[in-house]
Amino acid sequence: MSLFRKFVEPVTAKTALSGRPAAIPTAERSFVNDRPLQGPYPEGLEVADFAMGCFWGVERKFWQLPGVWVTAVGYVAGLTPNPTYQEVCTGRTGHTEAVRVVFDPKVTSYDALLKAFWEGHDPTQGMRQGNDIGSQYRSGIYTHSPEQAQAAERSREAYRAALTAAGRGRITSEILPAGPFYFAEDYHQQYLAKNPDGYCGVGGTGVVCPIGVGVTA
Repeated sequence: MSLFRKFVEPVTAKTALSGRPAAIPTAERSFVNDRPLQGPYPEGLEVADFAMGCFWGVERKFWQLPGVWVTAVGYVAGLTPNPTYQEVCTGRTGHTEAVRVVFDPKVTSYDALLKAFWEGHDPTQGMRQGNDIGSQYRSGIYTHSPEQAQAAERSREAYRAALTAAGRGRITSEILPAGPFYFAEDYHQQYLAKNPDGYCGVGGTGVVCPIGVGVTA
């Protein structure tokens, strides 16, 4: 039982769980559209990773957007290799729950995904999102190119100004280069498509993010 007790101190290389050398089992294809979760993806598509709280509701927000080819949920920005959900929930892996979004830049833009990110949750809450509390619910953008990093930073500045004007708190979202994306267990993938009345604890601030329209010719 002690293995899965909530760990409240910041995790370090010494305190992190050891994990495992091999990936944990998961679904191979999306329940929503039967496309491969881990690739290979068609040429010309791009990848974006976001953390916005409980990944069940976050994934649904993204798979509903035009131009999104496939989505998957997993664990990012931690120390433990190939963690399980139970391990992530202890706080001793350092990961946050995230969604991988594979999108067609000819149909939608990275800016459009950033807009959905900022408006789709409350990025001022630190190590929580609504009633979900813990480091695995922290907000973050994990970038796959210098261009994504620059766009993410610009969008954060724009949304910071909008939140300040609305009297909201400071943004706590992290922006980091994407590291390993550990795909979550089968039952987490497209959870709200399999369980339409399932729990979704993600909600926005109501403040509009003043960045691009997101659709290209």
